[in-house]
Amino acid sequence: MDVVAGIAVDFWVTLTAMSPYLLFGFAIAGVLSVFISPEFVETHLGSRGFWPVVKASLFGVPLPLCSCGVIPVTVSLRKHGASRGASVSFLLSTPQTGVDSFLVTWSLLGPVFAIFRPLIAFVTGLIGGLAVQAVTDNSKEVAEEQKDETKCQNACCTQPHVPKIIRIVRYAFITLPEDIGRPMLAGIFIAALISAFVPKDFVVGGVETLGPFGMMLIMMVLGILACSIIPLWG
Repeated sequence: MDVVAGIAVDFWVTLTAMSPYLLFGFAIAGVLSVFISPEFVETHLGSRGFWPVVKASLFGVPLPLCSCGVIPVTVSLRKHGASRGASVSFLLSTPQTGVDSFLVTWSLLGPVFAIFRPLIAFVTGLIGGLAVQAVTDNSKEVAEEQKDETKCQNACCTQPHVPKIIRIVRYAFITLPEDIGRPMLAGIFIAALISAFVPKDFVVGGVETLGPFGMMLIMMVLGILACSIIPLWG
């Protein structure tokens, strides 16, 4: 019972810590779903090639979204027609910096750090998006999009007669959470399990035993396994 209680507490602590950022991300996604049309997203981010990935990375750099808040926004862009490469580019570049963090970095660390931070975020998003695009079978992606071409019809792309604020709230806090709620909760549950069963000094002891590079490899493997398991629950 103590273990179950510990997992429940860790689950709740993680959920409450993430909630403000997730809610902010949901709200941003709701606004984008109304004010940025699917045609606009498909035109600029939907095709394969170099420029859609560049645009997605540039679009993500100034947005003030963290690694939690960027997830619902990326899902919204993907539903509106963004390609896999552009979606990954946006997902990688956005949480690394933003207009707010750029100004804080400039004030605390000076212009060199402030300039290189968004530059590295842009390059990281560009590399990730192009890598995903390079290994994605275009014919399979097109077939998938055609099969699921009506996925956004009832949620955000139609109903122009409904007031915008209602469409924003409905998409942000009803439609989108329903789409990504299960895999999100699965990830939080896995985080609670790790917090409950992994010793507090695991990372410190691992660095002393395996060295920094060895621990980075272990953490990378654990991250890959988590990213592989969670989608199965979605």
